[in-house]
Amino acid sequence: MAKLTVDEATLKQFDGVVPRHVAVIMDGNGRWAVQRGMARIRGHHEGANSVRRVVESCRYLGVEILTLYAFSSQNWGRPRDEVSGLMTLFDLYIKKERKRLLKNGIRMQVIGDRERLSPKLQKAIEELEAHSAENTGMILQVAVSYGGREEITQAARNIARDAVAGKLDVDAIDEDTISRYLYTRGRLDPDLVIRTSGECRVSNFLLWQIAYSELFITETLWPDFDEAKLIEAFEDYSRRQRRFGQTGAQIEDDGEDAEGADGPDTSVSEE
Repeated sequence: MAKLTVDEATLKQFDGVVPRHVAVIMDGNGRWAVQRGMARIRGHHEGANSVRRVVESCRYLGVEILTLYAFSSQNWGRPRDEVSGLMTLFDLYIKKERKRLLKNGIRMQVIGDRERLSPKLQKAIEELEAHSAENTGMILQVAVSYGGREEITQAARNIARDAVAGKLDVDAIDEDTISRYLYTRGRLDPDLVIRTSGECRVSNFLLWQIAYSELFITETLWPDFDEAKLIEAFEDYSRRQRRFGQTGAQIEDDGEDAEGADGPDTSVSEE
């Protein structure tokens, strides 16, 4: 396994607010390859190198959770050879990166409909999840065969079953209840969602969880996304004022109250 190097000089220049949970819609692999006269699968292989850089960079900067949108439930409709190539690439990634992930204390979790994956790939995923379960470093969530609507639909079915079985009080069902039935139960919602390739849509990704997330869209195609682009996204995030439905004045007042009572406010705010 080749040694992974990241541009630490670029990463060290960042002194803003690091999002606790970063979610990434990795888009543009196919276009990157087509622009260069290559087969689309070549773009996915180059995209895997960007995954390695971003995982290591986020770990270096202190991100707590990194969620990567690798393969959507709609992607099963792509040409068979491309789907097969993507599944092979994911299996290869697990094998090649296993040692590095474990060494760096990263906890791996795959979210999505695993039943559609091959038994071999399911086993590889389960083994890596089990071996990394006690790790206390960054959590790496990879969304494979994942769809936000499907996730919410499945959660609704399970809630209904438990309500009928008397395990849930219907009148007590609230947002927290629904969150507990999602793939991401027990995890922080994303603070920042990054989308590459310039497309202005969320593509059925974490629809429940990103209700209040900040969005950063870059024209950069995923294989070209590097440390500098990640820092650009984080710097943009640092300038945001997260309101969660409140007014800017309310947020500023709350910040002043917090500073007076407990010290300086470290939440994301406008400079």
